[in-house]
Amino acid sequence: MKRMWLLFSQTVTVLVAVYFVVATLQPGWLGKGTTRSGAGISLLEAPATPAAQPVAGSFSVAARKAAPAVVSINTSKAVRHPRSNDPWFQFFFGDQGSQAQAGLGSGVIVSPDGYILTNNHVVEGADEIEVTLNDSRRARAKVIGTDPDTDLAILRIELDKLPVIVLGNSDALAVGDQVLAIGNPFGVGQTVTSGIVSALGRTQLGINTFENFIQTDAAINPGNSGGALVDVNGNLMGINTAIYSRSGGSMGIGFAIPVSTARMVLDGIVKDGQVTRGWIGVEPNELSPELAETFGVKATEGVIITGVLQDGPAAQAGMRPGDVIVRVEGKNVANVSELLTAVAALKPGEASPFVVQRGDKMVELNISPGVRPRPQRNVRR
Repeated sequence: MKRMWLLFSQTVTVLVAVYFVVATLQPGWLGKGTTRSGAGISLLEAPATPAAQPVAGSFSVAARKAAPAVVSINTSKAVRHPRSNDPWFQFFFGDQGSQAQAGLGSGVIVSPDGYILTNNHVVEGADEIEVTLNDSRRARAKVIGTDPDTDLAILRIELDKLPVIVLGNSDALAVGDQVLAIGNPFGVGQTVTSGIVSALGRTQLGINTFENFIQTDAAINPGNSGGALVDVNGNLMGINTAIYSRSGGSMGIGFAIPVSTARMVLDGIVKDGQVTRGWIGVEPNELSPELAETFGVKATEGVIITGVLQDGPAAQAGMRPGDVIVRVEGKNVANVSELLTAVAALKPGEASPFVVQRGDKMVELNISPGVRPRPQRNVRR
């Protein structure tokens, strides 16, 4: 009896150990956490409860789990001289033809269906896009759609047995959490750097129309754009997008788009071909003492409206120039960036409460947002 019990306990121990290794390095094998997004995309999601923390001082498990799903993206674009069709230019300089302009970035495989998240500025204007996996496989990528307002793009490749990253919960991040940045800086090959979350909700950087960045001091350099920012369990927390630098290299200030935003963009583009956002038709400005005096308002916080589009959603609900928007759906708005983000998140056609200060009175307006017009040009500011 004692011998049988010993054999049973040893078997259970081995099975638990195997399960832990597989769950950590290849969660897709278990089918655990696999979900379908609103657009029907197969995704892997981290469990709601926190996973076991890595051994102190080592991020090797997180790196091994996430790195296979991070790819290198090489683009080429044919560039012709603006006067190449001018007969006089051709007479003096000959036919210059087209010159290939190469680009470099990174991306993250988020679905076994071949969908890849990257930055819009990585692939914008590219004639050809080649994706190189960590196992050296290569494939031509097709652009499924782009969203310049968040600087995100969705690519797709046709390969079997793709490694897929696990999507984490970026809303649960806290300042001080340890993170890893994975990408292909300067084309030297896949590189992993570590740091912490330096700040959350960074806005007013002039990078995108809608900004809600995760700031990190993990080293991010040219070529890292579109790569993964992951937590210590290897779950995707953001898409590395930009750095603050005076030299072109890392100075310890990098910015990533939260995975919550990236997932919303992914679903919108795959399902509808575009991201649908709310729009109310106003010209917002930061509240300043000068504007407050000009419009005769006594508000000290909020966003002042200096223009209202005739017959737009806001005008139909009774909004006027000089109104100061204080809250949208119960959430305070302190600046233009927060207002844009709050309005964009509204569902077009469904009335939402806006609290505005008009003079010295508080007024509640129910506005039914329209669909935000798409930008006419994909310009990266």
